[in-house]
Amino acid sequence: MDASDVELWGGIECTVNRVGDTYFDQLERTGHASRIDDLDRVASLGIRTLRYPILWERTARAGSDEYDFSWADARMHRLRELGIRVIVGLVHHGSGPSHTNLLDEGFVHGLARFAHAVAKRYPWVQDYTPVNEPMTTARFSALYGHWYPHKRDATAFVRALLIQVRATQAAMSAIRNVVSSARLVQTEDFGRVFSTPKLKYQAAFENHRQWLGLDLLFGRVTRHHPMYRYLVTHGISERELGEIEQQPFPPDCIGVNYYVTSDRFLDDRLARYPIGSHGSNGRDHYVDVEAVRVREEGIVGHEGVLKSAWTRYATPLALTEVHLGCTPDEQVRWLLEAWCAARAVRSAGVDVGAVTIWSLFGAYDWDSLVTTARGHYEAGAFDIRGKIPQPTALCEFAERLGQDPEFVHPLASAPGWWRSNKRFLQGEPDAAEEILSAASTRE
Repeated sequence: MDASDVELWGGIECTVNRVGDTYFDQLERTGHASRIDDLDRVASLGIRTLRYPILWERTARAGSDEYDFSWADARMHRLRELGIRVIVGLVHHGSGPSHTNLLDEGFVHGLARFAHAVAKRYPWVQDYTPVNEPMTTARFSALYGHWYPHKRDATAFVRALLIQVRATQAAMSAIRNVVSSARLVQTEDFGRVFSTPKLKYQAAFENHRQWLGLDLLFGRVTRHHPMYRYLVTHGISERELGEIEQQPFPPDCIGVNYYVTSDRFLDDRLARYPIGSHGSNGRDHYVDVEAVRVREEGIVGHEGVLKSAWTRYATPLALTEVHLGCTPDEQVRWLLEAWCAARAVRSAGVDVGAVTIWSLFGAYDWDSLVTTARGHYEAGAFDIRGKIPQPTALCEFAERLGQDPEFVHPLASAPGWWRSNKRFLQGEPDAAEEILSAASTRE
C-alpha cells in the first residue's frame, strides 16, 4: 500500500455528557455552536473529511421524537458547499435526551428513530458513527460513575455496553433503510494495560475487555470468548449474546482513538503513590496510573495500536482522534508521530487511510473528565480564547501536511515529552501527587 494515500481528516470535539442533571456541551463551551464560519477555517487547512456532530441530545425536543434540525441544516449545507465529506456522529459520550439513559431499552429504539430522521434529511451522507467509543462511555458512566447514570458496578457496565452496541446496530440498520450504501465508522479508545507481576491477571482481564465492544459488533463473543462468562455472570443472557453472535454488524472502518494516557500500568507498590490514588478490585489493592509515567519502555504508540487492531480485525482503519493537551510544540510532535506511524504501517500492508486532527477548536475540562466546569481549556488547531479563533502551530503544521505529506517539521529533531526521561514520576508520594492529580485519561 502507498503511504501517500493516508489522508488528513479533521474533527470537532463535540461531547455532550451528563453529570447529574447538568449537560456539559463542548460545542457551546468552545463557541463553535454559534460560529458557522469555523467550517471555512476547517476548509482552509485543506481538510476534506470531517467528523461532525448531529447530536441526539441537541436535536431532540424535550421528551419527544420531534427534532429541530435548524442548526444542523445550516452547517450541513455549508459543508456541502465547501466540498467536505462528513462523518456524522449521533451520540458522543452522551446518554441520550433526558427521557432515556444508557441502561434504558428505549435508548436503542430512540436512537434508531433519530438516525432514520437524520438519514432522510441528509441522504448524501455516507458515513456515520452512531455511538462514539461505547466501551469508554460505558466505563465512565456505569463502572466508574463519572457520568450519568452514575453507576459503579459490573452489572450496569455490561448492560450499558450492550445497549450501546445494540443501538449502533439499530441506528445503522435504520440509516441503511434510507441510504443502502451507508458506512459504519466505529470509534473506540485503544490502549494497552501493563502491570507488576502480582497484577498480571487484572491486566490480562482489562486487555480482553478493551476489545469487547468491537468483538460484539463482529459477532465474535461466542461461548469460547474470554469475556463470555463475565458477561453472563453479570446479567447478560445467553439468548442476548446468541442473537448478537448470529447477527454480526462489523464496521466498515474502525476509528482508532489513542491518547498519550491510553496505556495504563497497574502497580501494587502502594508506597510509591499518594493515598488518594489507591484503589482495589476486591482482591488486591493497587494504583492505576498512566504507563507513560512509570513504565520503562514507555507507551505502545500509534504504530503499535494500529498493528494490534489490524491483526485482530483486518478491517480498514483510521486514526480518528489525535490530540494532546500540552504546549504547541508538543502538540505538533504528537501529530507528527501519529502521521509517521500511519504512513509506516500502511507501507507495511496495514490498511490505515487517515489521521484526524481532533479538537480543531479545542476542548474544555477533560483534565477532570468533564465532571466539573473549571474552565480548563486545551487549544487545538485554533485557539478560541479571543474575539475570533486564532491559528496555532498545529494549524500551520496541518496546512503544510496538506500541501506536502512528506514534510518533516523541524520540531521532529527532539523527542516529545512522552519519549524523554522527564515523563517519569519522581521521588516519594508527595512528589508524585502533583503529576497524578493533573493527569487526564484523555490528555
